[in-house]
Amino acid sequence: MEISILFLPLIASIISGFFGKYIGDRNSEILTSVFVSISAILSIFVLYQVIANQYEENIVIATWINSGSLDVNWSMLIDPLSAVMLVVVTSVSSLVHIYSIGYMSHDPHKSRFMAYLSLFTFAMLMLVTSDNFIQLFFGWEGVGLCSYFLIGFWFKKESANAAAIKAFVVNRVGDFGFALGIFLIFYLFGTVNYSEVFQQVPSVIDKNLLFLGFEIKAIDLICLLLFIGAMGKSAQILLHTWLPDAMEGPTPVSALIHAATMVTAGVFLVVRCSPIYEYSPLILNLITIVGMMTAFFAATVALVQTDIKKIIAYSTCSQLGYMFFAAGVGAYNVAMFHLFTHAFFKALLFLGSGSVIHAFKDEQNINNMGGVWKKLPYTYALMIIGTLALTGFPFLSGFYSKDAIIEFAYLKGNTTGYYAAGIGIFTAFLTSIYSWRLIFKTFHGKYNNKDIDIKETHDSPLVMLLPLVILAIGAIFAGYLFQDLFVGHGGDNYFWANSIKFLEPLSSEHPPMWFLLLTPCLVLLSIPIAYYLFVKNKELPNQIANINKPLYNFLINKWYFDELYEFIFIRPSKKIGLFLWKFCDVKLIDGFGPDGISLFIKKCSIKASKFQSGFIYQYAFIMLLGFSALLTFLIIR
Repeated sequence: MEISILFLPLIASIISGFFGKYIGDRNSEILTSVFVSISAILSIFVLYQVIANQYEENIVIATWINSGSLDVNWSMLIDPLSAVMLVVVTSVSSLVHIYSIGYMSHDPHKSRFMAYLSLFTFAMLMLVTSDNFIQLFFGWEGVGLCSYFLIGFWFKKESANAAAIKAFVVNRVGDFGFALGIFLIFYLFGTVNYSEVFQQVPSVIDKNLLFLGFEIKAIDLICLLLFIGAMGKSAQILLHTWLPDAMEGPTPVSALIHAATMVTAGVFLVVRCSPIYEYSPLILNLITIVGMMTAFFAATVALVQTDIKKIIAYSTCSQLGYMFFAAGVGAYNVAMFHLFTHAFFKALLFLGSGSVIHAFKDEQNINNMGGVWKKLPYTYALMIIGTLALTGFPFLSGFYSKDAIIEFAYLKGNTTGYYAAGIGIFTAFLTSIYSWRLIFKTFHGKYNNKDIDIKETHDSPLVMLLPLVILAIGAIFAGYLFQDLFVGHGGDNYFWANSIKFLEPLSSEHPPMWFLLLTPCLVLLSIPIAYYLFVKNKELPNQIANINKPLYNFLINKWYFDELYEFIFIRPSKKIGLFLWKFCDVKLIDGFGPDGISLFIKKCSIKASKFQSGFIYQYAFIMLLGFSALLTFLIIR
């Protein structure tokens, strides 16, 4: 059964990718959707077994590498952590597959698209079920490759190609750090298998290494390098720039990759390696700082974006920041809880935005929408549910998971924890403002699209709405139903067993009542504020932007990260590349190598050809010169 979960998406990808033109687009869509849906059903059964019977298993599929002390298997590690990720990946993926049948109905390359989706699902499943760092890295690179294919799926669009390349290159930066971390793990422990590495961690906590001229604790260096990999994949600040541009891909890609699966791989990595991170308070504090900075940064940028998908993309970036600072304060289970609930409401919002884009015939600017809530009643209602869950509206899924993160940051009791809690509360307020801005400008107010008559807008077909309904159910109930299971008993929570290591149990105290009420009150207060700003007095935001022009430009240009990287890295790299190409390659290597030799031979040939004049006296003269040279040589010798 477990092996079927893993290989059904791969089989579907192979059939759709290589034989799609023979079986037809419709059969490819049905086949991939059915196979991934079966994987999802089996994953739910596996999670049930883990919850009810504490089921754990390490299924060895094949021996992969056996060289010296390096012994690596292809295997499936089934434990609470991987079981949760199996459900998240396969359930969202199956719904995205079904949704894509409607969304991509006019695309001429449907079978290729479905093959890419299924291949991505397989790579992600390889990542979350690995029992060693090499297999984890295989899945890690596999999802990176598939994201390149999917973001650049519409390869005739120059912007899509640029976004795919940007995502690939930025992730390579993080992956380089991740690879160094794996090398260091093998160097120190002589193995890359989780169980063996985690057992040996206490033996190296006092070991120091010289790295880039600095003496640093080995355990801190391992954690730092692994976290750099996580930053790239999960789009944390400094390595986040690829995520908004990745919205150039089709909307189902955004829902699958950038809401629930690939971008959560970094969070999964940190949680999986909790037996290592627990011994590195320094890097845990760094993770907390990076997480809260990302949460705040992305929320501020989302306030002024006009592309409906980019607003949700920055929201994803912000929510990932929450997950990281939860892990940073040691609440790994709470980070997984938010990862779990976030998958439902963020996939719902992405697919809902796809339904809006579908209705507006590929229009993505929210300033060119408005006044269509009666024309798109189902999409509107479902996106309202997703927005309520995202903002942490009381008793929806986001309320339980996001507030738990803020509470555990507060209960950490140190300076970093208090700062994280404060930033988390303020970011929750900003999240609510920009989320309701999206809803009000998209569905309320005056209809602003001059190219499409409002009568032409219509709700999506059932094949697109059904996945939204299922995700909405998860967005409403996932937090309430799974809170006790994921968080209930803090560090002593039996559910996580050996999946997550806590050196000290999480605090079982409760924050003061004013603190518990603060975030929900701000979330509720933000709704009338957003309504006044974006429906009743729509000129006020423009007036505020004009008064604070430098701040507005700072936010609209995304804190100038792209411009900064362009100046520091891209332009110098291009200049160095041009120098190496035009001078070193063309003039030196080619000039003195193949091109130079061939040019020399050509010139010699041209000179030699002049001797072939056809005049007998010239031939006789040359023969005489040759005879004289030969005679002189013989006499001298």
